[in-house]
Amino acid sequence: CIWIICVLIIGFIISKLLKYESYISGSGIPQVEAEMIDQIDEKWYKVILAKMVAGTLSIVGGLSLGREGPSIQLGAVSGKGIAKWLKSSPVEERSLIASGAAAGLAAAFNAPIAGLLFVIEEVYHHFSRFFWVSTLAASLVANFVSLLIFGLTPVLDMPDNIPLMTLDQYWIYLLMGVFLGLSGFLYEKAVLNVGRVYDWVGQKIHLDKAYYPILAFILIIPVGIFLPQILGGGNQVVLSLTEQDFSFQILLAYFLIRFVWSMISYGSGLPGGIFLPILALGSLLGALVGVICMNFGLVSQEQFPIFVILGMSGYFGAISKAPLTAMILVTEMVGDIRNLMPLGLVTLVAYIVMDLLK
Repeated sequence: CIWIICVLIIGFIISKLLKYESYISGSGIPQVEAEMIDQIDEKWYKVILAKMVAGTLSIVGGLSLGREGPSIQLGAVSGKGIAKWLKSSPVEERSLIASGAAAGLAAAFNAPIAGLLFVIEEVYHHFSRFFWVSTLAASLVANFVSLLIFGLTPVLDMPDNIPLMTLDQYWIYLLMGVFLGLSGFLYEKAVLNVGRVYDWVGQKIHLDKAYYPILAFILIIPVGIFLPQILGGGNQVVLSLTEQDFSFQILLAYFLIRFVWSMISYGSGLPGGIFLPILALGSLLGALVGVICMNFGLVSQEQFPIFVILGMSGYFGAISKAPLTAMILVTEMVGDIRNLMPLGLVTLVAYIVMDLLK
């Protein structure tokens, strides 16, 4: 009862913060992209205050949201604040915004190279030496600070010495890439239309859009009571896949629940990231493929963790349309560079499938 009261209070506070500053809704990455092309002009000091509080409360409440979205937006508006303080030129201001965004991702996931690639693929879309040098510097410094505080262990520390699959098993990667591309397409369709469902419900009960987060917190209550182990952005879910043996049915149930719950969380406009929930869903899809392959005797139990890693990269690469970022992000998060070839193959196939589906 105390938990239910707390999450409803959290939902109410976040709703008030969304009315105070509307630019904090969602992950914040679209706002950063819009800021880079002068489509919006965020009040950086308001966004820092509201996003920090609302983003933290959203994640603490147990919803399917990640810390990377708020971190990226907080880094970007911090860069904008520094630019205003230094009275920088428009070009320098954009550079500081991009550098701050990369630093945010690097700090959130201990992934400085992915932070650099994210800015090139998603935010700035140009390979400018002026931008990428400052962005890399910001990513490395932010990652160093994060390592000082949280230690050197990778964010998603996987088992050591995972046996590599032989070349005659690579056809599995091709089929897996197709599967992840199709699954990513379904995710895109759902996430782009879930807002209409919220709008329809809001009209029926005459609820202001700023109060949609309260609906999300009400809908999460049954999950929190019956399946508290899958609450949150997804870190523990991913790590548990290599620590415990789950049946196909359990993995499928976890995926379906987290998929619906991810739509409910993100569609409400709550301030929270979408990267980590996507990675968690991808890991579950990869685990499903791995269990099927083990049941048919195609791979060994020791090779199972590779499917979790490939699932994250392929699913994220297809949905984000940023395959390089996906590959390097997952590589840095798991702390193992030996799987770059399989990662590249699965991610590329998933990306191509997404493109063919337009």
